Amino acid sequence: MTSIDPGRALALSYAPPATRAGLEALFALDDRLATIVRSTREPMVGQMRLTWWHEALTRLQTAPVPQEPVLQSIKSLVLTAGVSGSSLAAMTDGWEILLQAEIDTATLEAFAIDRGGRLFEVAARMLGIDDRRIGLAGEGWALVDLARGLTDTILAGHARTLATTRFDAAFRGRWPRAARSLGALALLARFENVAALSQSPGPTRRIARLMLHRLAGY
Repeated sequence: MTSIDPGRALALSYAPPATRAGLEALFALDDRLATIVRSTREPMVGQMRLTWWHEALTRLQTAPVPQEPVLQSIKSLVLTAGVSGSSLAAMTDGWEILLQAEIDTATLEAFAIDRGGRLFEVAARMLGIDDRRIGLAGEGWALVDLARGLTDTILAGHARTLATTRFDAAFRGRWPRAARSLGALALLARFENVAALSQSPGPTRRIARLMLHRLAGY
C-alpha cells in the first residue's frame, strides 16, 4: 500500500475541488517514475521501464489504456483537463537523466527543469494558469527532493543552494488563487531547505506562512 504524504495531501487540499483528483493522479505518476529510478540497480533496466512509460503515455490518446491504475487515472482525470499524452511522456526525461549520468551540476540543473519544472507546469495547465514562477517553484521542489537522497553532502548542498535561488524567484509577488496548492507544496520544500541550510522556522510559523499563502498568495 502506498503511503500518503500528509504535507502533499494538505497542499493539494488548497486546489479548487474539481481539480484535486486530477492533481493527485498527476503526482501519482511522478511517484511511479520516482519508484522506478530509486529501485533500479541496473541503469539499462531502469531505462527500459521508463521507455515503456514514455510510450504508454504518448499513446494514451490514440490506443486502449493498459490495465495499469496510474495510467487509467491519468486518462480519465488529466487528459480530460486539456493535457496531452506527449507532454506527460516528457516527464520521464528528468528521471532518465539520473540513470544516464553521474550527478553533477549540469545534472542537477537538467533534473530540476525536466522533472520539477515540467511537473508543475503541467499541473498549472490543468489549473488554467500560465505563470513562469510555477515552473521555478517546481524546480526548487525537485531539487530539495533530490538533495534528500544524495549521499554526497557537497552535491546535496549545491542542490539546496540552487533550490534557494529558484524559491526566491518563485515567491516574488502574489500567486494566482488557483495555483496556491502548488505554491504550498513548494513552500513545504522551502521550509525543509531552510532547515538543512540554517535554522528551520518553528511549526507555528510554518502553519502561519502556509495560511498566508493560501489566503493572500504571498
